[in-house]
Amino acid sequence: MPVTLIKNAEIVVAWDAGQARHVYLAGADVAFEDGTLRFVGQGYQGHADETIDGAGRMVMPGLVNIHSHPSSEALNKGFLDETGSPALYNSSLYEFMPILRPDAQAVPDCVQVAYSELLLSGVTTVADLSVAHPQWLDLADRSGMRVCISPMFRSGRWFTKNGYVVEYEWDEKAAEAAMTQAFSLIEQAQANASGRLFGMVCPAQIDTCSEGLIKDSYAEAKRRGLPWQIHAAQSTVEFHEITRRHGVSPIQWLEKLGVLGDTSIIGHGIFLDDYPRVAWHSRRDLALLAETGTRVAHCPTVFLRRGIALDDFGRYRRAGVEIGLGTDTYPHNMLEEMRHVGYVARMMAENPRTLTTTDIFDAATTIGAAALGREDIGRLEAGCKADLVLVDLEHPMMQPRRDPVRSLVYAAAERAVDRVYVDGRLVVADGEVLTMDYPAAARRLTEAQKRTEAAAPANDWAKRPVTDYSPLTFPRG
Repeated sequence: MPVTLIKNAEIVVAWDAGQARHVYLAGADVAFEDGTLRFVGQGYQGHADETIDGAGRMVMPGLVNIHSHPSSEALNKGFLDETGSPALYNSSLYEFMPILRPDAQAVPDCVQVAYSELLLSGVTTVADLSVAHPQWLDLADRSGMRVCISPMFRSGRWFTKNGYVVEYEWDEKAAEAAMTQAFSLIEQAQANASGRLFGMVCPAQIDTCSEGLIKDSYAEAKRRGLPWQIHAAQSTVEFHEITRRHGVSPIQWLEKLGVLGDTSIIGHGIFLDDYPRVAWHSRRDLALLAETGTRVAHCPTVFLRRGIALDDFGRYRRAGVEIGLGTDTYPHNMLEEMRHVGYVARMMAENPRTLTTTDIFDAATTIGAAALGREDIGRLEAGCKADLVLVDLEHPMMQPRRDPVRSLVYAAAERAVDRVYVDGRLVVADGEVLTMDYPAAARRLTEAQKRTEAAAPANDWAKRPVTDYSPLTFPRG
């Protein structure tokens, strides 16, 4: 197979197995063949079929996103930037998201926009938590990404009839059918000829899933050797709903069900029993997560829009909880998300030393990879997958570049991402996605959003036009 060599890169963010950490290597080479890294270090002497000049470039591992919703979130831009239900603690989950949904025609474009934004921001692996849709596997394959297919299923749906009480409509038979379909999709993903698709089991939300569905899905995930993720501790409404039903916090209920563990991921994990807003009596949740090895998928941007934040990343890590990162919402820009991780943690802790950029980068690479059950991604080491990103160190926003990862995360972001390789295949070049028509898909979403806005009043309990709860920044003249 052809060997590609990146020769004499100014900086390589390489994995040092002896220290079990990323390190900066100056003037280093990276060689890969047949989707696998063959050499990472200085002074490569082997054969190369293609040589890329690494001057003025940083080579780093592709980022690993463990929580994202590509099939829907791209359409919410302009709808949910400032929208939340005042009587439901400013969440948009229960009143507005169910009625501001893309139609079937729009879903493929949502996916292409999200996948493109992820690639452009250096993501090479994404956990796609979506409701099953017909073109999913084809789009994942075509994207060139490494996609963890994670079909969501649930026992009931939430809704509100008045904007301040959340109700649930249950259908256990439909849930069982959806879970069966989810496992079938995962099997199809694992059999995909690309070798880039794999799976995760995702009962959707702790408050929409029955005890049986949660336990059965976890048991089957363990039997198949798959990671398992559930949205939990993600809202004040959910926290109170679970304490009302079961008398314990969401995390403690999951412990009672026996589903915490080192293959489990809690989507968001913000509202623990010691979170100030919930005023609960116990103080066990953080220790439970650490003791069981349960990981958290941290996605700060979507919560920051509503004045909510994890309290705080550094506190979780010092307690022994491993945290991976996700985008969850638009824009699907992992580098901006990483920036927000740092800023919000320092703000919540009122301490600029509560975490470091090292912590953030690890969360977006090796820790995220481990959460998905992978040791072959998220690091540049011989034998790992050839998933890597070339950053243009000559870009003005990378200057000065004393510490190039900091310059990337806190300043340049996706603007300095030059090339992206997944499985050794070039999927981004000169800052453009090669596998999908990102601009065309984005343009089509404008028309799709108009359809969604027209349909929303019929699905709204109050039959309001969207402008009543999501007004434009300025009135139309």
